[in-house]
Amino acid sequence: MKSIKILHMYADMLDLYGDGGNMEIMKYRCAKRGIECQVDSYSINSPKPDFSSYDLIYIGGGADLEQQHISEDLMKCREGIMKAYKSGTFQFLICGGYQLMGKFYRDADGNEIKGLGLFDYHTVAPSSRKLRCIGNIVIRAELDGKSVDIVGFENHGGQTKGVKTPFGKVLCGNGNCASSEFEGYFEKNVIATYLHGPCLSKNPEVSDYMISYCVNRGASEKITLQPLDDKLENDCRKVMLDRLLK
Repeated sequence: MKSIKILHMYADMLDLYGDGGNMEIMKYRCAKRGIECQVDSYSINSPKPDFSSYDLIYIGGGADLEQQHISEDLMKCREGIMKAYKSGTFQFLICGGYQLMGKFYRDADGNEIKGLGLFDYHTVAPSSRKLRCIGNIVIRAELDGKSVDIVGFENHGGQTKGVKTPFGKVLCGNGNCASSEFEGYFEKNVIATYLHGPCLSKNPEVSDYMISYCVNRGASEKITLQPLDDKLENDCRKVMLDRLLK
């Protein structure tokens, strides 16, 4: 049986807007294909795992307070996470997780939270907490050469700047900054985004992109995922796309 290993970091603190549900979707879609999906948890002061032994590292979203609480512990994991990233471990990062992998996050009071610096972008929150990017969002991304319209919900004050390779083009909503043209950060083994919801329940192509990447790590021959019946998910997404893009 094929198998993948996922490390869900700070699940007890970073779980805004159902972000933890992303892992339920990963397990469900793997199980439907006979793929074993092991999801381990890591939180503050847990024994440091071998990050490179995982196929995917997942960090969800949290408010400023939660980000401050985990930042010191996260920095202790920097070397292990950096090694895993360079060895090809997939990084799936939502909102706060997205911000903390950049150079820094500066909150509305001017307090600066040091990021891991895996990527060159940085995030600055406006001085007024009333200025936020909130609402449904649609982005158009390229996954394995296929154009996919991805829907989600954004709620962030932070404005992320310096992104060189965004996840997708904004069709509706804000994106990385207020009224931004692009959203998120993307590499072959990185998806970082502000899309909550949880994101994967609405966008099966994103789940399958990551599952395909993970099962093919180190495979001598490319493994093609068995298609699943995604009619319900696609019908629901079409309703949102019709509503938001007309």
